[in-house]
Amino acid sequence: MRMAHLFGRTLREAPGDVELPSHRLMLRSGMVRPLGAGIYSLLPLGFRTVTKVEQIIREEINAIGGQEMMMPVVHPADVWRESGRYDAVGSEMTRFKDRGDRDMVLAMTHEEVVADLARQEINSYRQLPQLVYHIQTKWRDEPRARGGLIRVREFTMKDSYSLDLDEAGLDVQYRNHWRAYERIFRRCGLGFVVVGADTGMMGGSASHEFMALSDYGEDIVLICPNGDYAANQEVALFRREAAGTEAPRPMAEVETPNTTTIQKLAEYLEIPVAKTAKAVFFIGESGAFIFAVIRGDMDVNETKLRKATGERTLTPATAEQIKAIGAEPGYGSPVGVRNCVVVADESVRDTPNLVAGANKVGYHYVDTNLGRDWQADVVADIASAVAEMPCPHCGAALTAERAIEVGNIFKLGSRYSAMFGATYLDADGQSKPILMGSYGIGSGRVTATIVEQHHDDKGIIWPASVAPYHVSLVSIFTESDPAPAQACDRLYDEMLAAGIEVLYDDRAERAGVKFNDADLIGCPVRLSVSARTLANGQAEIKARTSPEAIFVPLDEAIPTVRRMIAEAMAPLNGDPIS
Repeated sequence: MRMAHLFGRTLREAPGDVELPSHRLMLRSGMVRPLGAGIYSLLPLGFRTVTKVEQIIREEINAIGGQEMMMPVVHPADVWRESGRYDAVGSEMTRFKDRGDRDMVLAMTHEEVVADLARQEINSYRQLPQLVYHIQTKWRDEPRARGGLIRVREFTMKDSYSLDLDEAGLDVQYRNHWRAYERIFRRCGLGFVVVGADTGMMGGSASHEFMALSDYGEDIVLICPNGDYAANQEVALFRREAAGTEAPRPMAEVETPNTTTIQKLAEYLEIPVAKTAKAVFFIGESGAFIFAVIRGDMDVNETKLRKATGERTLTPATAEQIKAIGAEPGYGSPVGVRNCVVVADESVRDTPNLVAGANKVGYHYVDTNLGRDWQADVVADIASAVAEMPCPHCGAALTAERAIEVGNIFKLGSRYSAMFGATYLDADGQSKPILMGSYGIGSGRVTATIVEQHHDDKGIIWPASVAPYHVSLVSIFTESDPAPAQACDRLYDEMLAAGIEVLYDDRAERAGVKFNDADLIGCPVRLSVSARTLANGQAEIKARTSPEAIFVPLDEAIPTVRRMIAEAMAPLNGDPIS
């Protein structure tokens, strides 16, 4: 491709509201352009890279038996009602009516469609297992689209779906996807960890996320330094300390003026924050008042709390709602409250004689104890794991890292097949539900995450496997001396004939502009010819990752480029990194 004819131009600066490096660099390099909030066009350079990512995905899913197909982006609402998700999913699902006044939705994912197809196409155990997938547009009306392709509303995703006879078969397909995903991300040049995750709106019995570490990630993962454990903070566990053996003391009310926070309370009473009970108030989707109680040195994990209460959503309670149950904002405790669901963290159960609010402004109770002074409807792990907490397996201090989710896998089991009547007859003629798995990778997000992990202050540094072109060919010429351009024209034609992917900067621009754009776009190899190098019969060749250029005879330029590309591709074969 000649840059003089390339659709899309480089930018010296990105808009001022752009925060993430990938967003800034993909805008500046002419790879993407916004149309609306969370809606992007892929320009030719960006489309080439995303297509390469998708081809890697396609090859690896095919290798584990995947059959590619295509399912619709517009669904009748009835299939989502059949699964129960039409009403369960919130405003992120876009609902509309067609011209016949029928309820329709834009696809967020395709579990319902696959379950519907399975009940039509599968009737015997002899037809299982199956693995189908597609790479297709999705729409989720994200409330906070940000970061370019990292969090968008319209996106392209590979979603694959396994159909199995039994749990053993589902386990095999789950492990196959796990290994395939590892190969995909290694081939894309991504560093990643695999963590346990919440099943969320998908449902099912198990889920894992593939997380690319990034300072700009929205997720936090807890990782054991010994490799014994890794989990998304939403579900992360930690080793609990032994229950306290201190004998319960009588509860008493004490005056504690101006102590509406745990820190102020601990300072006033001169006690550790771990000797206090923190009250956190929510209203569940069902309308129930959820009163969460946790030790003062910990924080409530809303994902865990939702699971403990069976509530799909939790909204912070207002001061009026808090007072309506007999509690007092800033001085609340479960002692004497009414008309609420009290959920106690295990830390409160295991720590005697905690200081808790007296539900009266300026007063607290000392030496409160669960089971004697107040009762819990639910006792569960509702605490957020944070850095330095002990690994649940080996006890080593966990580290916390920011990360971007680039892929996920789910064991759905019969969650959808049972509702859709997707069954098969076994060898004994008995009807059994098909067991499903669901596995997703967003190709645009993977592409942006690669940029997050591979860039410097000059621009993108593409891994050779996904670079839009392997070579930036730069001609440095003037109108009075077109010889370098003529030499580059010949090199360009020869590289195309040799099957080398080359982006030829044949524009009438200054050398500095061309070199800066080559670094910004980030092709693995830059080959340039100027009057100075041509006078010596040479070309200048520089790897994007190298600080120094080399000079080679013109007739050795193409073999040198081929060797450099091969060397750049070698570590990206998908094998484990030693």
